[in-house]
Amino acid sequence: MLRQFFLLFALFAFAACATDKHLRQAKKILADTPVVDTHIDFPWHLVETGKWHKPGYTAFALKNPTGDFDFERAKKGGLYGAFMSIYVPSRYQAEPGRSKQVADSLIDVVYAMARDYPDRFALATNANDVLRNFKKGIVSLPMGMENGSPIETLADVAYFHQRGIRYVTLAHSRDNQICDSSYDTLKTHGGLSEYGREVVREMNRVGIMVDVSHLSDDAIWDILKISKKPLIATHSACRHFTPGFERNLPDTLIKAIAQTNGVIQVPFSHYFLSARAREVFKNAEEALKKKGLSEKSPEGRAFMRQQLVLGGITARDVADHIDHIKNLVGIDFVGLGGDFDGVGLALPPDLADVGMYPNLLAELLRRGYSRQDIKKICYENVLRVWKANE
Repeated sequence: MLRQFFLLFALFAFAACATDKHLRQAKKILADTPVVDTHIDFPWHLVETGKWHKPGYTAFALKNPTGDFDFERAKKGGLYGAFMSIYVPSRYQAEPGRSKQVADSLIDVVYAMARDYPDRFALATNANDVLRNFKKGIVSLPMGMENGSPIETLADVAYFHQRGIRYVTLAHSRDNQICDSSYDTLKTHGGLSEYGREVVREMNRVGIMVDVSHLSDDAIWDILKISKKPLIATHSACRHFTPGFERNLPDTLIKAIAQTNGVIQVPFSHYFLSARAREVFKNAEEALKKKGLSEKSPEGRAFMRQQLVLGGITARDVADHIDHIKNLVGIDFVGLGGDFDGVGLALPPDLADVGMYPNLLAELLRRGYSRQDIKKICYENVLRVWKANE
């Protein structure tokens, strides 16, 4: 019995040493490799938490312990291409002009961050800006619009391109004037609307990436027939691990997107990873409720993290999705779209904020990914797609 104990101890010690070795290697790679994450909901986080437009609100971009993103942790995690999500909730679609107003106000937030802290943040309107800023130690803030509802006329495509939008997620949680959402049961258009087809062509023309995350399968297939540029899924995982969950991509669509020379950016949330991951998060929420704690309180957040640690969902589960895409279509078609500040506390404890990318990279290194593989996943693949759309 004692011999078995020492054997187990030796195995755990070996695993810990291997992990430490890979973590050191990951951090070394990040010294000359920027992480580009295509979906960070920081602007809407400011709105949702009541921090927006209070005096000095942009200072939350420097340090924001109740959120997932800030400059301090971005530097720690190697995040130098932080796509700010200009998220427009579907509820604004019913009122003409309102979605566009919301989008413009959130774009102004990103401009304010770059204006107030030019030594830390900069806008990025083309792929090369990210690399130039990285060399200066500055975090780039390119922008993508989540929900195409602000595109009320074709002229709005060029308007939002001029304002700095470099991808548009064509719909969010409800069907809109452009296409159907994976979450909506109405299937209003059976895919893309006629107007949506014009929007895709115009996005190709002006240089905005077409983001197929959140869309129904039929809408994505329609886009594949029309788009002349590589597609992007800015935060979509693999349906292989979540059968019946249309929000994730089936193997057929992963292959089709890769055939456009596009990229699938894997999110980190429990919601996308597996049925077990969702169950772990649901159980943690129920335990929180029984404790009478709020997830917004420091005590509630700490308790949730503790419960999620016990649940055992980690960077390994995210790496499984990256593995699946790599094995299915190759290393050139996968990247990172964490969905930070967009999913509450539903994140693996070792990937709970933007300072923790090294944990995922260490897991990939442990699985045999090369330094060049890591570079492709971190930034090269997505910048290739961005440049092809410019």
